[in-house]
This record gives sequence, structure tokens and C-alpha cells, in this order.
Amino acid sequence: MEAIIAGATGLIGGRLLQQLLDHPDYTKVTAIVRNEMALQHPKLRQLVVDFDRLENHQEDIKGDVVFCALGTTKNKTPDQEQYRKIDYQYPLDIAFIAHQNGASQYHLVSALGANANSSIFYSKLKGEVERDLKTIPFKGIHIYRPSLLDGDRKEHRSAEGIMIGLMRFLNPLLIGGLKKYRSIKIEKVASAMLKQSLIPVAGIFTYDSDEIERLG
Repeated sequence: MEAIIAGATGLIGGRLLQQLLDHPDYTKVTAIVRNEMALQHPKLRQLVVDFDRLENHQEDIKGDVVFCALGTTKNKTPDQEQYRKIDYQYPLDIAFIAHQNGASQYHLVSALGANANSSIFYSKLKGEVERDLKTIPFKGIHIYRPSLLDGDRKEHRSAEGIMIGLMRFLNPLLIGGLKKYRSIKIEKVASAMLKQSLIPVAGIFTYDSDEIERLG
């Protein structure tokens, strides 16, 4: 199979990219990036794009399975219009083009609490991209809603580090219906996405954090 991945330089995308390159079922991986990565691999093809001009790369965004781990933060992108482009518009633009070129699956990293009717900007945005992705007739659409991500980060954020430490203590106490609020290892999310992509099932599937943990 051939994969397309957007967000390959991010937390989940970086882990997922390496797993895809290591997996024998994937013979080619096209990473859609803004700037070329230092990573080199025989299976890897880096497609350097202007995300605002994705239509200029329609012939190049081809593969069987699309993985989208695009996302930003308020600190990185304080402008809400630009934030919306990254978390909403770009994932959908890639979806439309890839589907036109024959992709059968789309795997999206969303977030726990995504809800198009939410009054919270982030949750609403994630809910809107989920809602609108479902209108594109892929054979399979898989939506992953992880809780707080636990893992090494390139950027040091003290508040986030404190939360991760706190959640490691609280996780065993969150049982039953509260399991989905446990923090989750970044590698688990990437692994769940890869594993589900290898199962040729049709339909729309949404996985909360506790199910991602089980799948990964």
C-alpha cells in the first residue's frame, strides 16, 4: 500500500511516519510538508507544498491511505483565522484531493470533546472538521480523539509537563466511563492508526482515548 501523511513533523505524525516506513505492508510514504525534513528513507517521498495552494499539487497527492495529524496550538498560532486553516481547511483540502485521486481511507487525529456545537473554539473546530470530513465518500473514515498526549516534546512547556505528571498519578483512578480521560502515550495513538489502516473495513469509525489505548 501507499500512504499519504500530513503533519509528519508533529508529535503523533512523527511517530506514525517512522512506523509507516518500518512496516512491510507500506511500500511508499508521501509526506506533505511545508519544509523538507532531514529524514531520508528509500520509501519516503517528501512533497514540499504551500498549504494555501494545495490545488497546485493535485497530481502528487496520491496514495491508498491518508493520515492527517495536522494541528497547531494557541501559542504557535494566536490568530484564529490561521488556526482554522491549519486544523480545519488543510485537512479537508487534502481529503478532497486524495479522494479524487483514488484514496480509500482517511485517518484523522481529532481531540477528545470534539463537538461542532461547542462554545469552545478548539472543540468546535475539531467537531466541524469531523462533521465535514464525513461528507467525503471515502470507503473508510477513522477519527481518533486522544486525551492529553504523554510523550517527549521538542518544545518544553512547564504547564503541560505538570499536567502530564499529574495525569500519570491520576490515570489508575479513572475507571469505567472515565477511562477516556486518562492521558495516552503518543506512540499508542500512532500505533492504533497504523493497525486500523491495515484492516479494510468500510464505514465511519470514531475512537475515544480509551479505545485508542486498547487498539494501540
